[in-house]
Formats: sequence, structure tokens, C-alpha cells
Amino acid sequence: MDFLSIEFLTALLSIIIIDLVLAGDNAIVIGLAARNLPKHQQKQTIIWGTVGAIAIRALATMAVVWLLKIPGLLLVGGVLLVWIAYKLLIEEKGHEVEAGKSMWEAIRTIIIADALMGIDNVLAVAGAAHGSFLLVILGLLISVPVVVWGSTLILKWVDRFPIIITIGAGVLAWTAAKMIVGEPFLATYFANPIVKYGVELLVIAGVLMAGKWKKGKMHKEATEEAKAANG
Repeated sequence: MDFLSIEFLTALLSIIIIDLVLAGDNAIVIGLAARNLPKHQQKQTIIWGTVGAIAIRALATMAVVWLLKIPGLLLVGGVLLVWIAYKLLIEEKGHEVEAGKSMWEAIRTIIIADALMGIDNVLAVAGAAHGSFLLVILGLLISVPVVVWGSTLILKWVDRFPIIITIGAGVLAWTAAKMIVGEPFLATYFANPIVKYGVELLVIAGVLMAGKWKKGKMHKEATEEAKAANG
């Protein structure tokens, strides 16, 4: 993949969108972990916690990029990413994080929580990077500072424009589809461009439609339960 080619820039844009959509909650975790510290320590805690989280995330993502080269794992990763895209559309996420009592305890909380919450992010970015470590690093360098310092704004945008989540899920589904059709041992099945792009479109449409249907069903059930509770 040539640097600054259309393919490279498209992959980089996909990584940035994935990071922004999936890492918004991680930014909130950072704020919650530092909330009980004195004001003068909160900024330092957020900076060092973020540095640690970025380092762990970069190492984990590069490890997954390498692992996806093993035959069969690209297919497995793609299927898992389809599920992650679907969950993004239907899940309501909470932010129950214990605040650290000291600066180092808060930093540790941030790093551990980010590592645990960032598994979906790591897999998605690794898939979108198509084996390029440069794309992984560039994506992190661009998106993480935006997420950390712009988390409140990002969450307001998501609340005001739910279409952002749909776009993010679509990008995840597209990345998943590209991983599946890019699996080497399935190459003969997707040699025909019509079949290849047809499957990609089918995966994207399937995820978005299934998510919309499930969300509608959940909303209907919640409305019925509220009516029953009110007698």
C-alpha cells in the first residue's frame, strides 16, 4: 500500500472514524478515574494515563496486525467485527468506573480500563490497517488526542446526531467484510469482483438492517413495559 495513495488515505480515514466512534467511552473512563483527585493532579493523571493507554493500545494493535497474517484468523477477526458492529448499534453503554484515590492509582485504573474496553477497537483498527503498522500509529496519533480532549463534544454530537453511530457501524461492517473476503484461503471464492463487492455490500446492509430491527424491537418492548408499569 503506497503512502498517500487513495487506498492508504481511505484506510486511514476508516481507522480515525473507528477510533472516534469506539473510543468515546474510553475518554469518559479517563475523566471518571481522575474525578476525585485535586484539580492540579487531574491534568497530569489524564496525560500520563493517556500515554500509558496509547502505548498499550499500539502494542496490542500491532500484535493483532501480525496475528491476522496467520491463515484463518482474518476470517475469524472479520466475523467477530461483524458482531462488534452490530453491538455498537444496539447497546446502551454505562460508565461505572471507580475513581482513583491517588494519582498513580487513577493512572493504573485508566490504563487497565482502556485495555479492557479497547479490545473491539484494537481488532477493528488492525483489520482496517491491512497489515500496515504505519497506519496503526498514524490513526492513534490523530484520533486519540481528539478523543481525550474532545470527548464531551464527541458525545454531544453522538446524542444530537445518532447517524454518527450508524456511520461508525457501517465502517466497522465494511472493515469486517474486507477482512472476510481478503482471507487467503477463500481467495478463489472471491476472485470475481462482482461476488467480492456483493458480499461486502451484503454484510454492511445486513448489519445495519439487523441493528435497526433489534433497536426498534427493544424500544417497543421498553414502551410496553412502561405502559404496564403505569397501569
